Amino acid sequence: MRLYAVGDIHGRHDLLSAIHGYIMEEIIADRPLDWRVIYVGDYVDRGPESRGVLEFLSRTCEKEPRVIALAGNHDVGFLEFLAHPSPDGLFANNGGFETGLSYGVKLDFGSRRALLSGHAALLEAMPDRHLGFLRSLPYSAEFGDFFFCHAGIRPGVALEAQSPYDLIWIRQSFHNHAALHPKVIVHGHTPVSHAEIRPNRVNLDTGAWYSNRLTALVIDGDDKQLLEAAV
Repeated sequence: MRLYAVGDIHGRHDLLSAIHGYIMEEIIADRPLDWRVIYVGDYVDRGPESRGVLEFLSRTCEKEPRVIALAGNHDVGFLEFLAHPSPDGLFANNGGFETGLSYGVKLDFGSRRALLSGHAALLEAMPDRHLGFLRSLPYSAEFGDFFFCHAGIRPGVALEAQSPYDLIWIRQSFHNHAALHPKVIVHGHTPVSHAEIRPNRVNLDTGAWYSNRLTALVIDGDDKQLLEAAV
């Protein structure tokens, strides 16, 4: 099975469309016996086209079950805002304004009345498909020797016992752990200038929303390569 894993997108529909196109061109040309494309989360916030990203991925995952989208902390934060609008949460303080704009809604977090008005407008503007897609996102996937999640795992805890919170939020204790895990962890969440490939983990978050580069890992047997879309 050939595996593709794609890092954090954050509203960059242009880069998502490009890298998905590259991946599908390879699959069509090489005809692997089986394949999966795994997106490791953070589809919304910060970049300009969160709506376009959710539209693309929701339709793609619906049509092709071999394309898998995992939950990121920003995706969960978006759902939390939609359920309980707050001016203090992740969404309000880390790029949610841009997400609202992508739906044609100018959110104002400065007063309760403005917040509730914007929240209602955003709910009205969002297709049911986008909400259903966000609510259905799993926290992890694993194939062969590789475990895929958004942020990482808690060292010393069995993969099947990892908490959803750690899978989308963990940083230092995971990054600082040099020993091998039960499987190689492929993740994003923490931006780096270039993809980090280490014996125990691979970080694919190259800050697409500001770097203009979206990075993917290609795993085909023992062969591992990086694929990048850039503008």
